[in-house]
Amino acid sequence: MKHTLAIARQSLVLLLLMTIGLGASGCGDSASINPEVELASLTVTPGTLQPAFASTTTRYNVDVSTSVTSVTITAQPRVAGDTVTIGDQQTTSRSIPVGQAGDPPTIVSIVVSESTTKSRTYTVVLNKVPLAGNNDLSQLLVIPAGLSPAFAPSEQDYTLDVATDVTSVIVAATKSDPNAVISGGDVPNDGQASIPLDGPGTTKNVLITVTAQNGNAKTYRISIKRAAPMDNNNLSGLTVNAGTLDPAFAAGIQIYTVNVSSGVDRITVSATKSDPQAVMSAFGSVIAAAGVPTGQTSASLGLNTTTPILITVRAPNGNPKTYTVNVFRPNR
Repeated sequence: MKHTLAIARQSLVLLLLMTIGLGASGCGDSASINPEVELASLTVTPGTLQPAFASTTTRYNVDVSTSVTSVTITAQPRVAGDTVTIGDQQTTSRSIPVGQAGDPPTIVSIVVSESTTKSRTYTVVLNKVPLAGNNDLSQLLVIPAGLSPAFAPSEQDYTLDVATDVTSVIVAATKSDPNAVISGGDVPNDGQASIPLDGPGTTKNVLITVTAQNGNAKTYRISIKRAAPMDNNNLSGLTVNAGTLDPAFAAGIQIYTVNVSSGVDRITVSATKSDPQAVMSAFGSVIAAAGVPTGQTSASLGLNTTTPILITVRAPNGNPKTYTVNVFRPNR
């Protein structure tokens, strides 16, 4: 009986120990379940992580613009209560200075930990982008158009001829690198300018200097020649609406004869100036002012008589030349 009671007691103790052990084991498993020690997010401002952030990726590169002197690194742990150390400072956000272009990369360690024995380290390498050396123009426009040679970014010298009555031109220059700087006095940094010209017969030099971010400069030059008043008082064309010029028109021939039939009692003469800036008149009236290339004049014709029609061309410098068309109309 005593032996049986002892065995029963032993069995009860064993059962109790097994029950307690199972309970303790279950609680222990529940307490030990914990996500990996890692970051939930990591950003660098300004900048872009390369590659894009993933909690299992621990090394990143960031290209930093030459104008940036510091960046802000922000890191959040996946589990609240885990600590984050950026560099040597326990914090989730910290400003980090970056060196000059050409300096070695700035390397920053970000450590996330839940204790002194379990942690993960992320590394961010800050690379200062070298200063750009692009001092080209991508486009150069002048109104009125006519640059010679045609624009090319590598071509720095241009000429432009304008008429004597053109007093200004509009220049539009576009930088290949928006961060380059335009200077030179004639054209501001935005590349747009109205350039006043000097008097007729003069040449205006327009300078456009493009300075790259690294300080290298390139100067584009436009030599704008404003025409002088010319002594061209020639006609380039002369026609009549009835009959035929005799001789055939030539700029150096000033006197012509036209025979018309008796039924023609009026004739119209059309003339075109060699220099549109000349002034053309007939019978004391202007029939083509400066800038107007062609003019017309008409005259009534008498019977059995010659009617002279005089067309005077006065060059821009004031020198005149007179063309005469003698129109003969016979009796009926």
